Amino acid sequence: MTDLIAKTAMDRRLADIVGPVIEGLGFELIRLRLMGGHGKVQRTLQIMADKADGGIGVEDCGAISTAVSAVLDVEDPIEDMYTLEVSSPGIDRPLTRLKDFEVWKGWEARIETTELIDGRRRFKGGLMGVEGDEVLIEIEESGKDLTIGLRFDWLSDAKLILTEELIAEMLRQKKVALPEDGGFDEIEETEGDDDDATPATKH
Repeated sequence: MTDLIAKTAMDRRLADIVGPVIEGLGFELIRLRLMGGHGKVQRTLQIMADKADGGIGVEDCGAISTAVSAVLDVEDPIEDMYTLEVSSPGIDRPLTRLKDFEVWKGWEARIETTELIDGRRRFKGGLMGVEGDEVLIEIEESGKDLTIGLRFDWLSDAKLILTEELIAEMLRQKKVALPEDGGFDEIEETEGDDDDATPATKH
């Protein structure tokens, strides 16, 4: 069974190199993407990492960046200059491993598949855990809630949906005080938002 941590052959090669380093520091590799490299655009190596129990911070990202930079300098798998960015997964985190769908059971997510499943590739709904190698998600179909199973191997992308409830839960876990009125400003979703990030230029 594959996972969504690394997509391309190069991403998988890099994950094989940096994964053990990150795990050795007590963290988990959540996602790795080598971006750019077209024309004069400098490449960016984006690494998302987390602790098994959550709660990665800026200092943690810095430690990971230093250790990863050292091993990449030795292995030298990337020919061009690149920028290394290490970050937390963010609140609307990507779901890249089968176990993520069990851990985040009960929360809303968006899932995309590589092929059409019953005429669609995009699914949105509440995560209902896993059953064998299938991800269970409750979707609305013809005005009714329907739980379907999607084989993990079918997935091309998956992430949590940013909601006030999810933000409140993340703040609770980090023991951050909630707004006095219990509410939040309007949520605006953007691609690539991260709680913490540590960039460093390498070549």
